[in-house]
Amino acid sequence: MTSASISPPATVAGAHPNRFVVLDGWRGISILLVLATHFLPLGPKSWQLNLAAGPLGMTIFFCLSGFLITNFLLHNQSVIDFIIRRFFRIVPLAWLCLAIGLPMAGANFDAYLANYLFYANLPPFWLDPVTGHYWSLCVEMQFYTGIALLVLLLRERGLLLIPLLCLFFTGVRIVNGEPMSIVTYFRVDDILAGGVLALAFNEKLGRALPNVIRAANPYVLAIFLLISCHPDVGPVNYARPYLAALLVGTTLFRDKTPFGPLLTHKWLVYVAAISYALYVIHPLLGHTWLGSGEVLERYLKRPLLFAAVFLAAHLSTFYFEHPCIAFGKRLSRRIRGRSNAPRGNRKADSVSGP
Repeated sequence: MTSASISPPATVAGAHPNRFVVLDGWRGISILLVLATHFLPLGPKSWQLNLAAGPLGMTIFFCLSGFLITNFLLHNQSVIDFIIRRFFRIVPLAWLCLAIGLPMAGANFDAYLANYLFYANLPPFWLDPVTGHYWSLCVEMQFYTGIALLVLLLRERGLLLIPLLCLFFTGVRIVNGEPMSIVTYFRVDDILAGGVLALAFNEKLGRALPNVIRAANPYVLAIFLLISCHPDVGPVNYARPYLAALLVGTTLFRDKTPFGPLLTHKWLVYVAAISYALYVIHPLLGHTWLGSGEVLERYLKRPLLFAAVFLAAHLSTFYFEHPCIAFGKRLSRRIRGRSNAPRGNRKADSVSGP
């Protein structure tokens, strides 16, 4: 990610100047919430905390995604670069796990097509218990496509439409009575709210919004965000994207925040580093012997399941995904270098080879 100016709480001494360490902390929290939702009982069933923690984790994740993608495109409006980097970040592991998960679920051809092309979360739906979590990757990939088209057509002016689009899609949710959904047009305001935060962070929306974020109480925001994710709160759920963006924003716009030491803790940053693999892989392992059996047997196996998930995610991140990401960056630089080179140099390059 590139940024003209990053506030002190967003980085740590010695870190790469474009790395938002506090956002890594939030990413780590988001994936831990999702894992806890799927693998652990979070309080008495009547409290429905599992039904609140999952949406909480996903809302934070979507907010981070919207922020980072919008921030990237504000400083690098090469759509080709964006598409190549996103493809090699998301697709290799996603497709590999689909090749394992879809046969486990006995999926038909339509399900293969919908999942591999990332539209399985749209009606009539092509999701199954093993790969059902891919709905969020579908939302992400569809957002990437939309934002890339917006930048391709309007450049930076397209990004300035994000606040209006965010309000529009929240309005669509309200009109259709969809407080919580996996369908993109009923969920994308979670991502767009993060985009609004990026615009505010880069001083594209004036000074009023940054001042509001700085003045907000993070403890109060955290409580209301959790409440807004609970299935019983009804209309309050429509405020979820904005509460998440405000909460994350308090850790970006302030020199010191109550959550700072937690968000920059090395173990949480490590969890963030392997978070994508944790998310993609964990349901597959949860549908093996490690997740089988009656209630008591399943929970006795939980330590083994967690260990297997973290080990698989570590290996995937550093020995499979990182090489794919590095290849995508090299490919992007090469394509951009050729497109920017004089015509004569392009011909010479094509003759000389790699």
